[in-house]
Amino acid sequence: MISEAERAGAELVVDLGAVVANWRALRRMVGPRVDCAAVVKADAYSLGMVPVARALAVAGCRSFFVATPDEGTGLRRVLGRHGAIAVLHGVPPGAEGFFARHRLTPVINDLGALERWGRHARARGRAAAAYVHMETGLNRLAMPAADVERLIADPAPLRGLAATWMGHLACADDAESPMNRAQLDRFRGLLARLPKGAASFVASSGIALGRDYTFDQVRPGYALFGGDLAPGARKMRPVVRLRARILQVRRVDTPGTVGYGAAHRVTGLSRIATVPVGYADGYRRSLSGRAQAAIGTRLYPVVGRISMDLTTIDVTEAPANTARPGAWVDLIGRRAPIDTVGAWAGTIGYEILTGLGRRFPRRYVGGPDGA
Repeated sequence: MISEAERAGAELVVDLGAVVANWRALRRMVGPRVDCAAVVKADAYSLGMVPVARALAVAGCRSFFVATPDEGTGLRRVLGRHGAIAVLHGVPPGAEGFFARHRLTPVINDLGALERWGRHARARGRAAAAYVHMETGLNRLAMPAADVERLIADPAPLRGLAATWMGHLACADDAESPMNRAQLDRFRGLLARLPKGAASFVASSGIALGRDYTFDQVRPGYALFGGDLAPGARKMRPVVRLRARILQVRRVDTPGTVGYGAAHRVTGLSRIATVPVGYADGYRRSLSGRAQAAIGTRLYPVVGRISMDLTTIDVTEAPANTARPGAWVDLIGRRAPIDTVGAWAGTIGYEILTGLGRRFPRRYVGGPDGA
């Protein structure tokens, strides 16, 4: 019987063993006294929240972050009663009971939300956890400085809450940026004026900045899935492999062209392989003429414009028995890592990873069940 990957002509292979190995490596980096959480928002960066979170939970991860309440309830079904789940977008007005029923911890981004969550906790007569995300310089989503100052002057809204103070760096992937130290100093200054509590300051790249930044908890996401911590920092184990079968190999000679807009003009007798992945699958059009794809251990250039469903590769230099219809080509993998593909596309690996489409199946290897 033909497999799902053969029907689709492509598949995304996700190495759950590598995800767990990356989490363990980061945990060793921060030391035993620091909680190493896992950010599994956006369906674990499109790799599948359910299998990824299950593998991490079996490995010992006990703290998880998602973006939305619905992601939180989906994760709660995976974890059961075990594990802490924090929702980065916070608790919407009127959703306090929903959060309590599903044992979700809100990340509080304004004083009004803190007051609502505290009142709900006191009305229930039991302490509730909360992250209080304080603005330190990113100016995106966090409690504004004026709200933080009000809380310092009057910490009454914290009654009934077990608060973890939270920050987030703007330039963590640039170890030389003065913003990192400025934000750290701002965060430490606020902690000194607030009631004592645990602190969580950095995500993936910030871990590479050292122990001054790690506090009581770190929140890696991208690094778990094979992304670089930062330029020159420790490399993580590759997790994803996007591979596609060659549909056709054709000979094109001068003055022939390849693809829409005649964007690629061959300079001699060439062999062009076509694979069934395109920008509808998240293999971005901006990779046209810039990316490379692997057959075995060698890389070959992507030529012509990437179209909605198809990509063309110049396999002139490849042995005919390896570049043939039905052979597998790696568009993302060890020879074309996710950060490199992002650079080829003129963006970041995060965008490539989270944009991978659903037409090709995910196949999981190295999981806790031996898959």
